[in-house]
Amino acid sequence: MTEDPLEDLIALTRDLGRPDRDLVVLAEGNTSIRTGRGRMLVKASGSRMARAAAADFVEVDTAGLLGLLDQDEAADDLPEAMLAARTAGEGRPSIEALLHALCIEHAGASVVGHTHPVAANALLCSDRAHLLVEGALFPDQVVVLGRHALLVPYADPGLDIAREVDRGLRGHLERHGTPPRLIYLANHGIFALGSSTAEVDAITEMAVKLARVMSGVLAAGEPAYLPPESVAALDGRPDETRRRARLATR
Repeated sequence: MTEDPLEDLIALTRDLGRPDRDLVVLAEGNTSIRTGRGRMLVKASGSRMARAAAADFVEVDTAGLLGLLDQDEAADDLPEAMLAARTAGEGRPSIEALLHALCIEHAGASVVGHTHPVAANALLCSDRAHLLVEGALFPDQVVVLGRHALLVPYADPGLDIAREVDRGLRGHLERHGTPPRLIYLANHGIFALGSSTAEVDAITEMAVKLARVMSGVLAAGEPAYLPPESVAALDGRPDETRRRARLATR
């Protein structure tokens, strides 16, 4: 990453939006980056990731956004309510900026990438989505995605899905003690949570590979997950920890 968070975010957004990666189409998806205490840059509503430019991002007050979760009246005109949290920029924050604020403030991410990969959605739109979070199929899944991903049930865009993600994150932290690196939204897409743009890109790429492998597994039979003790060992091995750190800087 450079010393310019906006430059880094533009580069990540364009890369995730490349048509050949099959992660988003049209104005789908969004990205964010922490810019300081209680502040983040997030993609504006309606802009295309592949064509991202500086004007396509706004800075928002994360506390102002998260405060909306307790305000039922905000649902009457959520885009307008969210606009009040904007601190810089001309566009309107994406309605999914609420989820980005949760990932940054409640899960400790520095960078977040939200996409709708076809490979992942093929499973997330099925009755087998739960298999994505019930175990690890291969070692690199553990190294990049961690031991535990989070699956959030479908809810309508806006306050409903933000509240589901909030509940999901709180429950995940209680069960596992650490935040997830990957959040699956049923019938929707994925959120990659990282310490850098490189890590978000790596998490997204590995999530797509996992989805493709899982689809192949289900065509052949049922998942044969790695033993839990092997997963725990992989997650804590010094050589894998170093490799994970290198992936987050490239």
